[in-house]
Amino acid sequence: MAFRPALWASPPATIPEVKVSLVATVKDAGPHIEEFLDSMRAQTRAPDEVIVVDGGSTDGTFETLQRATDVTALSDPGANIAKGRNVAIRAAAHDVVAVTDADCVLAPDWLQRIVDPIERGADVSAGFYRPLGASLLQACAAAVSLPEPDELAPGWMPSARSVAFRREAFESAGAYPEWLDVGEDMYLNHRFVESGASIELCPDAVAYWRVRPTLGGTWRQYARYAEGDAVAGMYAHRHAIRFASYLVGLAALMSRRRWLAWPAALAGAAYAVRPMRRAWRRLPQGSPERRAALALVPAMMAFIDAAKMWGYLRGLAAGRRNGRSL
Repeated sequence: MAFRPALWASPPATIPEVKVSLVATVKDAGPHIEEFLDSMRAQTRAPDEVIVVDGGSTDGTFETLQRATDVTALSDPGANIAKGRNVAIRAAAHDVVAVTDADCVLAPDWLQRIVDPIERGADVSAGFYRPLGASLLQACAAAVSLPEPDELAPGWMPSARSVAFRREAFESAGAYPEWLDVGEDMYLNHRFVESGASIELCPDAVAYWRVRPTLGGTWRQYARYAEGDAVAGMYAHRHAIRFASYLVGLAALMSRRRWLAWPAALAGAAYAVRPMRRAWRRLPQGSPERRAALALVPAMMAFIDAAKMWGYLRGLAAGRRNGRSL
């Protein structure tokens, strides 16, 4: 998965139909902030303004943003992601807002493509994102969690690292929930649906997202995602299925009836097929990493599932914010 998107010189920006504010949040992005800025400047359609809210960086990220004359840099130390995004959106001058993270790298045509559905009348444009990383661990983690475009079904929910919407739809949905530290984008997505916003999938609008480079970082990330689900009352059925599946599989493996292990093994293999196929497609042909991924992806799936189960239990213990179940 050693991939880094090319930031070639862009052709002249297209004449926009609507004015667009590009907003992002960041904290301690280090050297990655320059890559984000380069990718923003290479867009085939230039944003009409760029607003980045820094949540209290101590590594020079905010100073880098302040030096960028084409960026409005705002500092809000201690703000979580939801608050940072709300601050940026409310400071934005335009009625169409494109959202990403300032440690991502944007494909050169990302903004042009993600705004196209809005110009056609959609309220929300659901962009796509691809993994950015060089190690086998990152490739396996990405294979577990990041789908391919041909896997996306109607109703697929976008990440806030690649989304655009009309301000009216954003306000009708209630903005990002500042009481929720993680999972705020999925929560807002469901509020978009509830408010009747029209959402158009736009898989060609690609932001490149940095996969965590360590097992510890991967564990914390997915545990926090699941903790946010529990706090917000989201995806209870999905988490229940995960707990039940592992409990049934563990019971089958521990049973004296050895034949029960076979159905459990077959079910586990079926569960792993799609992530293994993703890793196989993304890694270089003939590379040793490609073969190693066939064994490592199932192990990574179990590792990430364990993190999610732990995080979900933590979230339940902390108490759910509301009684919604999605």
